[in-house]
Parts: sequence; structure tokens; C-alpha cells
Amino acid sequence: MNTPITNDEHDSGAADEAQAAGSSGAHAALLIQRQTRRLGKLQPDVLADQDPEPLHQLRVSLRRLRTVLQQFAPALVLPDTISDRRIAKVARHTGLTRDLDVLQQRLQGSLMPLLPAAEQKALRPVLKRLKRERRQAFEGLEEALRSAAYLKLLARLHHWQLQPRFTPLGEQPLRSWLLEWQASASASLFLHGGWYATDPLDPALHELRKRLKALRYTLEPLEELVGPALSRWIALLRQAQDHLGELHDLQVLTEGLFDQQRPGQPEISLPGLEAEIAQEQEQQWHHWLALAGTLHSDAARQELQATLLEASRLSIEPAVLP
Repeated sequence: MNTPITNDEHDSGAADEAQAAGSSGAHAALLIQRQTRRLGKLQPDVLADQDPEPLHQLRVSLRRLRTVLQQFAPALVLPDTISDRRIAKVARHTGLTRDLDVLQQRLQGSLMPLLPAAEQKALRPVLKRLKRERRQAFEGLEEALRSAAYLKLLARLHHWQLQPRFTPLGEQPLRSWLLEWQASASASLFLHGGWYATDPLDPALHELRKRLKALRYTLEPLEELVGPALSRWIALLRQAQDHLGELHDLQVLTEGLFDQQRPGQPEISLPGLEAEIAQEQEQQWHHWLALAGTLHSDAARQELQATLLEASRLSIEPAVLP
């Protein structure tokens, strides 16, 4: 079962680069180059703040960059000034602003048109408050993106790309190490406790969604090397991530509305909104449970490992044992 992957989420050029890169280190360097270039191109549109999409894309690129640096750390010789911690600081600001964007879009664009006039009127002060909080969050994001620390980080990444340095492992052929380069992401994913959650509000589901995304980001640049079997897996991971993302957005929306009701203020009665949220939550939970049963099965886990192992074997000469 395949689902389309948009250009926003899937860097199709990275797969071609993976095929051309040869070594694991060269492959990682190409991925780092692609994301740092995107970050630079997206920054003016994010700071202009005319459309929420560039911010979403900036957040995606930061995640991809962090994934590459974590995944291929054993293959790269990087200066201490390039670290996941420094990128995470900016990523936190993008997350807060993006969450408020999603909250407003979901409430104003999807849910409010379905509500009676009385509930729409009751939610107007909530929307005003959300817009004010979003402005404050964006001020923090703007400061982070203009900061000397972030700009120096990008400059150091660009400088490293001029003469990238790799470890002995980084000099090894990428195809020969396909299984190992994704092993930590897939192992931590399938061992996560979120697979056994029985409540759609379980915090473990949000953490599991992050693991699903990390594995998808890990597998996508390998897609051209491996073939259709991996493409199917990437599509399934995307579907699972989407279902858990919807559940998380609905939870954020519910908590955001609850937080707006301050002590001493009259409680807002929103039965129509509560019913709409509950219905969407039930649908997404049902979809997630069905897909989780497929992804977490013995057969599926073994299929993923077998697919990557077979692709790795294509470049390995038979060993001569003593």
C-alpha cells in the first residue's frame, strides 16, 4: 500500500545523491549540504512571516539535519562547534511557533465553521489570545534565527563542507553498511513502549511519532539503493506518523482551549466543539491501531531487516574463509 510523498517531506534528490556518493561519509556530507542550503533559502521567507509553510519547511530541514548528524556521527569528523545541542535550541523555537500555527489553523479553519454561532462567538477571545501568544513565540524564533550563534553554526557547516573529513568507517561503501546505518533508528522504534498504548492521550504516542519520523528520515535517502520494497515501508511510516500527528494536534488543541479558561472567568461551554474533537480523535485512533498492528508484527519487522540486508549483499564479494 503506497501513499504519495510530497516534495516538502521527501528530498528526492537525496536518493540520487546517495547512489552517487559512494562512501558513507560522502553520502552524509551531501545530505548535510542539502539541508544547510535549504535552511539558508528558507530563512528570509520565515522571517517575513507571511505564510506558515516556510516555517514548517524550516522545521523539517532542522529535523533532517539533526537526523543526519546523529545517524552518521561515527562516519564524520566534525568540529565541536557543530553539535545537535546547538541546532536543538533553534528547533525548539520553531516547534512552539509551529504548534500555535497548527492550533489556530485547526480551530479557525476546520472546526469553527462546523459549530453553532454561539460557540463561534465564545471562541473569538480564545483566538485573540492565541494570536497574541503566537506573536510572542515568533519574536523568540526571530531572535534565535538572527542570533550570532545560529549564523555561526550555519557558516561552520558550510566551511566543513568545503573539505569534509571522515572517519575510517566513513570511507567505507555506503551500500555495504545499509543495515547498520539504520539499525539504531529501527531498533529503538520497535522497542518503544508507545506501541502498547491503550489510550490516545498517552504521552508515549508523541514520542513514538518522533521515532517513526526519525526512521523515515533515515530510510528515505536509501530508497533508490534499495528499491520498491523500501518505498512501501516509507509510505507506511508516513501514514503512521500522520495518524499520530493528528492525535497530537487534537490533544494540543484541547489543552490549549483549557488553558485559556483562567481562574475567576466564567467557564466556556463548548459541547459542539467537544463532540467534533472526540469524533476526529476516535477516527484517528482507529486508523492508528489498525496500522500499528501491521507495522509492529513479526513479519513486518523481519521484512524490513531482510530488505536492507539483501540490498547490502549486492555489493559484497563472497568471503574467503581460512
